Amino acid sequence: MDNSKERLIQIIRERSFQYSNIPKFKLSSGAVSNFYFNMKKTTQSPEGMYIVGKIIFEKIKELGLHPNAIGGLTLGADPIAYAVAMHSQIAKEPINAFVIRKEPKEHGLKLPIEGDVTAGDHVIIVDDVVTTGASTIKAINTAKENNLIIDAVIILVDRCELNGRQNIEQLDYPVYCILNVHDFVPTISI
Repeated sequence: MDNSKERLIQIIRERSFQYSNIPKFKLSSGAVSNFYFNMKKTTQSPEGMYIVGKIIFEKIKELGLHPNAIGGLTLGADPIAYAVAMHSQIAKEPINAFVIRKEPKEHGLKLPIEGDVTAGDHVIIVDDVVTTGASTIKAINTAKENNLIIDAVIILVDRCELNGRQNIEQLDYPVYCILNVHDFVPTISI
């Protein structure tokens, strides 16, 4: 996993990470930061998707987890869940992917969660980046409301700002971060 992790850091640096000496990046929380991660440029690229799927699948195996499915709040979690599902099929240990809508559809079945997942399934909630943890917490709450059993939360990049990881941990789920901002700016003071 070490070579994969190093390559993932390189891809994120090249495609998804921006840094400024002055705070100029407005975050969804309303805060302004010196750095920004646009992870879709990594997680939606063929190589990035492959590496992310591999790393997170291996993390799930390392933790001894056996989820039925993996997913989170659309849009950040979607490519990660799909990548893990594909990798799990290749490894012959299938894990389904699911998507949690920001708002349920107003037509059809009006489902807040899409995918092959049902009440009582063990799941892992994923997200691409955590700052305050709000989107991940929303995903957790929706999963709980739909009677999914959350085994863990896996975050691709922890920004180490605004207590995101700690806010999620307050819900009493184990939280694992693959990378954090210090992998990109080792000397940054947060």
